[in-house]
Amino acid sequence: MDPAWGIILRVGEEMQDHRHAVRQAALAAGWSHRHRDVSGGRLRPTVFGAVDGLVTNASLIAGLGGGGASPHAVILTGVAALVAGAFSMGTGEYVSVTNQNELVHAEVATERTMHARFPAAEQAELADTFIGYGADPETAARMAAAVSRDPDTALRVHTREELGVDPFELPSALAAGVLSLVAFSAGALIPLLPYLAGLSVLAAALGVAAVALLTLGMVVGRLTGRPMLRSGLRQLALGGVAVAVTFTVGALIDGGHVA
Repeated sequence: MDPAWGIILRVGEEMQDHRHAVRQAALAAGWSHRHRDVSGGRLRPTVFGAVDGLVTNASLIAGLGGGGASPHAVILTGVAALVAGAFSMGTGEYVSVTNQNELVHAEVATERTMHARFPAAEQAELADTFIGYGADPETAARMAAAVSRDPDTALRVHTREELGVDPFELPSALAAGVLSLVAFSAGALIPLLPYLAGLSVLAAALGVAAVALLTLGMVVGRLTGRPMLRSGLRQLALGGVAVAVTFTVGALIDGGHVA
């Protein structure tokens, strides 16, 4: 083996060992590169669907209770709202994510065409991006050339920088729709449980809904890293406003104040 080549290999091994040692020391000191999913992912349709179902049916039941509706009417209306709202949420989320993914695919197709027709311009644009991150022009040019050797990697980097998305990691529209439907159904069912169990008391339904709102808010706080109690109280306050408003409207209609 050429002595010079042997020196290069030894230096490379030493640098690799040094990087490994640095990472191990950082891990021992508490360093972590694990992050929560900030893209929305499955958390968004699940939480949004559950909160929407819970607040919707709790408010609806409060309005019916304020208007003096019978337990049978509360159950009938609540179940109808659960089914209608669940399918509305599910199809809405499915269509929303589908449209978003189709838009991303169209933009990625445009970017792929630009890469095929103007590879030098795209590589220069990528070099400018690296310069913007602090690399000197020579280093940026080498980095851009290295990335551009693989068309898929180049496309992925360009779309991340220009569109803010990864075209290879788009959310599933079907999963988002199903999660929204199931989450809404679960949330909407909670304030109905006392009536379905034979306890036809408005206060019981609203009490169960309040506990669920507080708990759900605290769970969201735990997942997002926010103070759990503050997150729970915020969710409870927002739901309480909706319940109070619909109860007042129902009471006004029942009292003949609204024609």
